[in-house]
Amino acid sequence: MLAAWMLALLPLVPLDAQRAAAAKSVAAPAAPAWTVHPAWVRAHESFLASDAMRGRGSATHDEEVAATYVASEFMAYGLTPAPGMTAFIQRAPVVRPELTGAGTLSVGDVTLHEGSDFDVLLSTGAPVGGTFRNESDPQGDAGAPLAGEIVLARASNGDALSAVRPLLQRGASVVLVPESGSADTLAIQMGGKARVTARLATAPAAGAGPTIVIVHPAAVQMLAHAPAGAHATLDVHTLANPAPQATYNAIGYLEGTDPSSGTILLSAHLDHLGVGRPIAGDSIYNGANDDAAGTTAVMELAHALAAGPRPRRNILFVCYGSEEIGELGSTYFGEHPPVPLSSLVANLEFEMIGNQDPKTAKGMLLFTGWGRSNLGATLRAHGALLGPDPYPDQHFFERSDNYALALQGVVAHTAAGWGTPPTYHQVDDDLAHLDIGFMTSAIQSLIEPVRWLATSDFTPTWNPGGRPARNAH
Repeated sequence: MLAAWMLALLPLVPLDAQRAAAAKSVAAPAAPAWTVHPAWVRAHESFLASDAMRGRGSATHDEEVAATYVASEFMAYGLTPAPGMTAFIQRAPVVRPELTGAGTLSVGDVTLHEGSDFDVLLSTGAPVGGTFRNESDPQGDAGAPLAGEIVLARASNGDALSAVRPLLQRGASVVLVPESGSADTLAIQMGGKARVTARLATAPAAGAGPTIVIVHPAAVQMLAHAPAGAHATLDVHTLANPAPQATYNAIGYLEGTDPSSGTILLSAHLDHLGVGRPIAGDSIYNGANDDAAGTTAVMELAHALAAGPRPRRNILFVCYGSEEIGELGSTYFGEHPPVPLSSLVANLEFEMIGNQDPKTAKGMLLFTGWGRSNLGATLRAHGALLGPDPYPDQHFFERSDNYALALQGVVAHTAAGWGTPPTYHQVDDDLAHLDIGFMTSAIQSLIEPVRWLATSDFTPTWNPGGRPARNAH
């Protein structure tokens, strides 16, 4: 339809000119109601992924600073604290033991020492005992259950995680991984230092859980001669009084014109690995893509949606803390939601949207669990650059903060740029390795579809068999 002022002028110009003007008006695409500027995207990343933020380690002061930055942006955009909150930050105490680094591993008559013979990657913080098994032993029963056993994995130059995962699934309590290039990569991806199971202070103390140890070459040779079935013990020690820690969720709220019509949740996680093992002299894991990129998406969607007409439904904008150490921020949010979880219409999580996955169509974000519900296809039909996840075997749907809500029935998915980009959990996940243009276009494409979702009466639903069961993984 022509604008009213153009209609008023038409009688004053020749008919051919009228037709030309009308044709031009019809052919010209409508300008977006809101334009995301690449400079805004870059500015957020320049702060969140700067060396000054020291990698925004989970449950650290740096994470708190990141949450404060996000909260200040929410405030500047005109959002308000969520119902029942007086500020924009939700704080949760965290218990996170620290190892002393003086552990020992005993297998029969062999005793190994942490640091010189092995390095702990993952631990519950408690000693573990069991019988020893060497998976490389040709006399062994490959594929047998490993309930409670301490297992020396086969040496491999391939993906160390793919060697570890089956052993844990078979019930091993401790997996001893021979040191190799792939094992070193695994260590880097886990933060480059010992990780002890963390929990919310309100949660019960951690019980049994997986333990992963990297064994140095000389020590592997010593263990290779240990008899199968020998008694084995991994003794680790934690600091008596670690400093108190907390995690921080930044939460902003845009109240709809009909608050009773439900709430849309847009989320990401704002933490990363912090400072870890140095690589070529660089020890700061900046996390520009993981997940400063997702945090930027949430902020810029808040910027756009708060600047427009109020939607019918409420919109919650949440950036969680401590995703990297067990999704503690989103867990706390789920236990202390500012709105009833039953009122959530949908949750769209943003994870690593900083680069284009080569397996997805040009410009598209992958949408985890695409076939599980009608949310992704519906948003795409309204212009969102979303497409199916090309890695269903990687179970990305179950590996982000959306999953806990999905288990409670909320239609919750994650939009990502690349399933596992080359910079994943590396020190070069920095500003220089982001595709700002791709990020900007992806965020831009979601504004109107999300606005439509928040204004319409459409309610996403699970497809038959799509809702995850609590015991699925």
